[in-house]
Amino acid sequence: MPANVICKACAGEWPATDHLIADLDMMTAYLFDDQFFPGWTVLVLKRHATELFHLTTDERGQLIEDVSRVATALAMAFEPVKINYELLGNQLSHIHWHIIPRLAGDPAPREAVWTVKHEPKRLPPDELHERISLLRTHLKK
Repeated sequence: MPANVICKACAGEWPATDHLIADLDMMTAYLFDDQFFPGWTVLVLKRHATELFHLTTDERGQLIEDVSRVATALAMAFEPVKINYELLGNQLSHIHWHIIPRLAGDPAPREAVWTVKHEPKRLPPDELHERISLLRTHLKK
């Protein structure tokens, strides 16, 4: 990475720390700001890398374990019909996963969440804290 380019994730500027769910082995889990899809979680790699092939074999294995652990907690907390896993990096050039439970009653169950037009749903502080606590509880199981 060029010296003049600072990664927002590495600088601690993204995502919001008040959305912190857990510090995992390779990644940090945050509740996504827009909870239109309840439980939408973002996992951010703790070190800078932009591609999976930049990681060692062991790091990739641990990364998938972190993703699976959070997906299991989301499944227990929200009982989704399906969980979507997105690893992009087009807007933020840093490995980060979006893990999105797709619940019964989903307004567009066969569409990618990015294409579903909606007003962002930001939780009030008490609901945000409650949802984060729920996920922390299920991560401990």
